[in-house]
Amino acid sequence: MRAVSPGERRRFNAEPVSGVSYWFNIDFVGDGIRAHRLDVMAPASTGAAVDPLPIYVYFHGGGWTSGDKASLTKYCARQAADGVVVVNVNYRMAPSFHLGHVLEDANAALAWVGANIADFNGDRERCVLGGDSAGGQISALMAAATFRPELAEHYSLRPSLRLAQLRGLVQHCSIVDFSVFFEKGFVMSLNFIRMLLPHGRDEAGAAQGHRLREAARFMSPIEWLDSRCPPVFITTSERDFFYRSNMNLIARLKEHGVPVDALVYGWGSANTEHTWQQNFRYPESQEVYRRLSSFITTVTA
Repeated sequence: MRAVSPGERRRFNAEPVSGVSYWFNIDFVGDGIRAHRLDVMAPASTGAAVDPLPIYVYFHGGGWTSGDKASLTKYCARQAADGVVVVNVNYRMAPSFHLGHVLEDANAALAWVGANIADFNGDRERCVLGGDSAGGQISALMAAATFRPELAEHYSLRPSLRLAQLRGLVQHCSIVDFSVFFEKGFVMSLNFIRMLLPHGRDEAGAAQGHRLREAARFMSPIEWLDSRCPPVFITTSERDFFYRSNMNLIARLKEHGVPVDALVYGWGSANTEHTWQQNFRYPESQEVYRRLSSFITTVTA
């Protein structure tokens, strides 16, 4: 999976959204590193007192090895313009760091949100988590950790977000079912799973002793999201190499009785390659934004 180039970032963020206030590169850990920065976007103040607004916390994709919140600025600002306080998060990435570190960062970002989002007129009791590709996996595991203590314990997490605060989950072309990695001919190798495990003798831990499939189970949100999961908005297409993964999640959530709003494009929609949602110029992306705005409004009402 490739990184987003500077040119692509500029194209994705062309014609910035107006009527939105921006706060960039807030250090949510306090250690000064770029991986621990987040952006906040909120409707521009009109000077009149307004009720606190729902929160949308977003994690970018990039196969856990690349990507940056900067490419999602316009995507996030579009939701802020519709009356949401949006938090756009960076995190440490593989191969220098493993999935436990990534989730530790996501949890720290949520702790920052809980402590500070009121300063931006956000309501921490009405939170929606979301992400694309690897970011979708991160957001889904953080959601599951609020009600699956075994999962939280596996990653040594004390979840910063309570289930009662979590109102919805958004998944764009997400990596949610790691069973597809074991299918013959799948586009990504099992090395992606190995890469996400703790590495080095000092960090080996119990996870290194698992068989690869057992390790993958702890990486797969589909294994942990059950009837306690809040409503989910899922977007994917037949052109996405995680199409099967997302369709499996839709089926599993429906089995658990979880409300699912799915936007699925067929092969004929040429604009819907993996993570097309970032590119505002596509009409399919604009439809995602409209549906997403409606979803957040509904689940946080």
